[in-house]
Amino acid sequence: MNTDFIIKALDLELFIPLMSLDDRALAAAGAKWVCVDSKPGFPCRVSLVEAQVGERVMLVNFVHLDTSSPYRSSGPIFVREQATTINLSVNEIPEVLHSRLLSLRGYSSSHDMIEAVTAQGGQLKLAMHNMFANPDVGYVQIHNANPGCFSCAAYRA
Repeated sequence: MNTDFIIKALDLELFIPLMSLDDRALAAAGAKWVCVDSKPGFPCRVSLVEAQVGERVMLVNFVHLDTSSPYRSSGPIFVREQATTINLSVNEIPEVLHSRLLSLRGYSSSHDMIEAVTAQGGQLKLAMHNMFANPDVGYVQIHNANPGCFSCAAYRA
């Protein structure tokens, strides 16, 4: 069985409507701008890189598992103001995942969680291949394990 995968970042287009809002309208939408004061700590879900100190990032709640299953889920994410959507190669691991403890959640085509493991970023590639060795795993969501927030998703290549 092919266990190759491709990690997908969130598309910047999802956040463009929020980028031009003033602070009041942004707050009404459940989001706000934050000035980055440490690195690491503000991983962008669009560019899949750490934001630099002094950079502005949007903190917004994002529905990362938009399904009618019991696993429907959302949580806070960061999007860099100057982000561009990254496109990764097959089996490529983005820099932002290398040094983190990650929670991998494997879902079936009916959006039921059927696999779950944690892995250090350096072991992510092996862990991903192991998850996709299960033919019932249709996609994997990758979360930062300590804060629990969504990072990105991986699909069969």
